[in-house]
Amino acid sequence: MNNNFYGFLADFTAVLHIAYAGTIVLGLVLILCGFVMQWEWVRNRWLRGVHLTMILIVVAEAWAGVTCPLTTWEDQLRTLAGQPFDGDSGLAKSIHFLLFFDAPWWVFTACYTICGMLIVMTLILVPPQWRSPQKTVPQFE
Repeated sequence: MNNNFYGFLADFTAVLHIAYAGTIVLGLVLILCGFVMQWEWVRNRWLRGVHLTMILIVVAEAWAGVTCPLTTWEDQLRTLAGQPFDGDSGLAKSIHFLLFFDAPWWVFTACYTICGMLIVMTLILVPPQWRSPQKTVPQFE
């Protein structure tokens, strides 16, 4: 395969990575806004379960000292493409600017843990609806 294809796959992986992180952060913001605005959809049990699972995976990886698989895959693809870790494209450089910064490992672990705790707290503040609403059947006389 040629280097352009590996570069494309690396960029695609970076987009998936920012989408994953963005879903966690934006999800938290939308749940809190939904509480204030009384949006019922933020109480959807499946949405909340997936959201919680996403952050728990990140927190568990951080505490276990495991590098995110998306980071590993992107790095391997960039190597195959002959590119630096932050890529050659403007898209890749922008994503890396948002996702990666130079800090000790514990800063990331603390940030992920705090975010996870906030998401768990939303389960109390904005509890998901565990039962489906009772559907009423129209009565004909």
